[in-house]
Amino acid sequence: MNEKNKMIRIYTGTEISVISLKNKLEETGIYPLIKNDYKSGMAAGILVGTPSTIDLYIQQTDYKDAEPIIGEFIRNKNKAI
Repeated sequence: MNEKNKMIRIYTGTEISVISLKNKLEETGIYPLIKNDYKSGMAAGILVGTPSTIDLYIQQTDYKDAEPIIGEFIRNKNKAI
């Protein structure tokens, strides 16, 4: 994978919060990848990871556009706590 197509982790959280952020990014034309080791492990018959640690990745080239959306999402999430 060349540097242009490098995927970077931008967020880790529960499935609900990851899907919510993913949807917000998709509305702007950024298409993230969800990595859920827990579900993958269960499908393979082994337990790996935890249900509350799901990772969200985007292409490094999309980070500049995604950064304000990620920041707003985290600020709003912290206000709800």
